[in-house]
Amino acid sequence: MTGFNTKLVHGIDINDNNTGAVVVPVYSATTYQYGKPNELPRWDYARSGNPTREFVEKQIAELEGGYRGFALSSGMAAIHSVFATFRPGDHIIISNSIYGGTFRLVNEYLKELEIEFTEVNIQDLAEIEAAIKPNTKAIYFEVVDNPLLRVASVKQISALVSQYNVLTIVDNTFLTPYLQQPLKLGANIVIHSATKYLNGHSDNTAGLVVVDSAALADKVYFIQNAIGGILSPENSNLLRRGIQTLAVRMDRHLENTHKLVEYFSKQSIVAKVHYPGIQNDASDAIARDELRDGGGVVTVTFVDHVDVTAAIEKLKIFKLAVSLGSVESLVETPYNMSHAELPVEERLRLGITPQLVRIAVGLEDSTDLIADIDQAFNN
Repeated sequence: MTGFNTKLVHGIDINDNNTGAVVVPVYSATTYQYGKPNELPRWDYARSGNPTREFVEKQIAELEGGYRGFALSSGMAAIHSVFATFRPGDHIIISNSIYGGTFRLVNEYLKELEIEFTEVNIQDLAEIEAAIKPNTKAIYFEVVDNPLLRVASVKQISALVSQYNVLTIVDNTFLTPYLQQPLKLGANIVIHSATKYLNGHSDNTAGLVVVDSAALADKVYFIQNAIGGILSPENSNLLRRGIQTLAVRMDRHLENTHKLVEYFSKQSIVAKVHYPGIQNDASDAIARDELRDGGGVVTVTFVDHVDVTAAIEKLKIFKLAVSLGSVESLVETPYNMSHAELPVEERLRLGITPQLVRIAVGLEDSTDLIADIDQAFNN
């Protein structure tokens, strides 16, 4: 199989049974029978391996063009599983604009384990190169940063740091392999909060990791098995089902998002529309070169006289909630919701102000979404 949509629907047959079932069953067994005491079976214990989970792991590796995939219990479990492969004394470069949960993990846990981190402007290659030290092991960033949606170049960053034997670790949650495949651009590890677009229905918490080599696969598998933050068979099945419809859902997300971007761009109450490809900076060229499209999230900075809180409370279709990538449209204020973990001065430095609103565009009729925004913000 070579077509992306065909891979979404069929995945890779793991030859788990002879029933003729067209989807892999949900295997709830915690342990598996040995044929002989000295012959390790394909699966022996559910934490170490499970047929339902293995199907999803093979599928995401195929979709990303990677060596091996891993399914974890959440996006943060996936991020932790990768960071846990490093040791005290290692140095990791990270973007100065990362998800609040990752910020908490780095600053309140990993640094206490004596793993060293340096924050950089991920759009500045010179700053990245200046941060590299003899003990630098990796660079970690989100391709599209949250919530301002600036695009970082996987191609340029990975080409730069690979000269110093530094790994490139990419969080590709906002784009999915439908809109970008970072491993094909030079990255070594890709992480997804599969809770978002890959699952797509606000009913499953999951994380995925894909690596490009056997050596990295051995390290991540050790952590997955040793720490045990695995994705359950039932949740693996939900994720498998969600992945099958990724392309058709993303196409609708994109269609609706483009219409909202166009709408906001014409509103006098909007100070700036944040969306990949229209940022009026160097990231626009990166978006055109490395992304198939900008994704299903648009962030808007409203002018100062707009009472953002009052307007949001008038919305009828949009749900006030964090997260993204599901069938329903969500709205949130990063300043006091998704990025509240960051100190106030850090939020303001990054441009995360009380006037900033992030919209995760769902699959509803675009005319209804625009009408709902219009009645809430323009009346």
